Amino acid sequence: MKKKRQELIETLIRENNVGTQEELLDLLIAQGVNVTQATVSRDIKEMRIVKKSGVNGEYKYYLPSSQEEEADSRLYAIIANAALSSVVVGNDIIVHCHPGTAKAVATAADMLHCKLIAGTIAGDDTVLVVCYSAKDALEAKDILDDMLGF
Repeated sequence: MKKKRQELIETLIRENNVGTQEELLDLLIAQGVNVTQATVSRDIKEMRIVKKSGVNGEYKYYLPSSQEEEADSRLYAIIANAALSSVVVGNDIIVHCHPGTAKAVATAADMLHCKLIAGTIAGDDTVLVVCYSAKDALEAKDILDDMLGF
């Protein structure tokens, strides 16, 4: 069942402009798949599906190529295993991490080359992600939350 669901997720992402977990969930339900948001979130994380800016500037899900998959999977693994929570404060995102892992999370976030993020500052267990605007912070938080499985 899981394998078939993930194959359907691949097809849906290739054939549709899917930008949120909710959109993907709705598409799966429309295909007759009884699934929860938590399951979709786990599938996205497990399949290493990434959210990137498209030609028109809108963010949508993409299936990674084999070369991208290797590089992105390392970044996603760092963030997913180290970060505990995130919250938007104005133009910024505060990411709380396990002690001693904030610098790795900040480096991984910088390496994503997300056009919404101006830069990061890391302490021991907290990362300040500076975004260009409050709107950018909300969008970047959604991307980070997808990576974290929140």
